[in-house]
Amino acid sequence: MSHSFFAYWSPRLRFLDVHYYASPDSYRRRYTALEAGQRYAKLKGGVVLKNHLGSVSALATALQHQGLPVFGSIVLNALAGGLSLSAVKQALSQYQFDAAPRLLVHLPTIVRSEHRSALTRTFANKYARENAQQPLSITDDDGRIRPDVEALIEFARYHNIVLSSGHATKGQTLRLIEAVEKAGGCRLMLNQPANPITGFSARELRALGHYSWLYIEQCALTVYLKYQTEEDMYDVLSGVNNVVYSSDLGQPSQPSVGHWLADSEAWFHNAGLADDKIDAVRRLNPLRMLDPQPSPD
Repeated sequence: MSHSFFAYWSPRLRFLDVHYYASPDSYRRRYTALEAGQRYAKLKGGVVLKNHLGSVSALATALQHQGLPVFGSIVLNALAGGLSLSAVKQALSQYQFDAAPRLLVHLPTIVRSEHRSALTRTFANKYARENAQQPLSITDDDGRIRPDVEALIEFARYHNIVLSSGHATKGQTLRLIEAVEKAGGCRLMLNQPANPITGFSARELRALGHYSWLYIEQCALTVYLKYQTEEDMYDVLSGVNNVVYSSDLGQPSQPSVGHWLADSEAWFHNAGLADDKIDAVRRLNPLRMLDPQPSPD
């Protein structure tokens, strides 16, 4: 029997984390994908796995068939084929389970930048160390959105994917939003926009306006790493449209899922969020963003 994504998963999940890393990945991770899925299931949550090496849609499908609330994504870094529509089509072809959501498609996360992460990370093996660090850009030398990105935007308008801005700069992100608007809109998530590469404040995010197709990720990691103040996070959670709350965790040196949830409860309280707002940012908005069909309000 076929079920719709929102109708099936909404009553089954207390929260949906759209940004979590598990092994195998380019870096060593706290949990394997199976272990992560088991922990989220125990906490009555769902998780979208992210992997800098490429697609986890086949892995998510396998874990779904084990009864775990694990969903997939693809990161269009060079090792996975880059800004390739074929890579996205392959990942969609491997997304084979009932009540599947849209596939989260991240634009490149390996980019040229002067920023050096505050994280302590260890490559998973020598092949990841030698091959997974080729930078890509969503804009050309003149600052224009690349034709391959425009093709992905057009594809996203008619197929079950959500584009994510990846590790784009602030200027690139603004041009990406302009390109999506010009094309007529497609679901787009601004990936951890408070990170130092992108650098949006809550005030700047509010100034983007209220597009039905634009979702704003607020992740915990930018606060844990002190890239973002708690006060700015509170302003995002309380005042920005279509916020999707996530962890961006999975690193061995960072908090566990349970620790993150406990910290989140304290942050929500300090931000003065009502119960319905908390439910929106950590469950309903992620579900709506990933829903292949328009979801009920």
